[in-house]
Amino acid sequence: MGCGCLILLASGVSPRLALFLLWIFTDRLSISLESFWIGFAGFLVLPWTTLAWAIAYAPLGGVEGFGILLVAFGFIMDVSSWFGAGRERANRQPDMV
Repeated sequence: MGCGCLILLASGVSPRLALFLLWIFTDRLSISLESFWIGFAGFLVLPWTTLAWAIAYAPLGGVEGFGILLVAFGFIMDVSSWFGAGRERANRQPDMV
């Protein structure tokens, strides 16, 4: 229970920190992801989606029901962080006329 609370708090700071703690303290990533490289690519490109997948994964059934919504929400968080960062970068650039 204590480890779960720590990972939940870490996800508020950074999904990558939460994934790192999940990898160190639990075996959820090795259970839910097929290979190290899929997890590593998810860590770099889609951290919220990878974290949601690891949390929603059930060893016998995979991701079903509410878990699909959780993974979709993680993907939306990843995409919004990409576009939000691009929009913020465009706002900081001086207008070139």
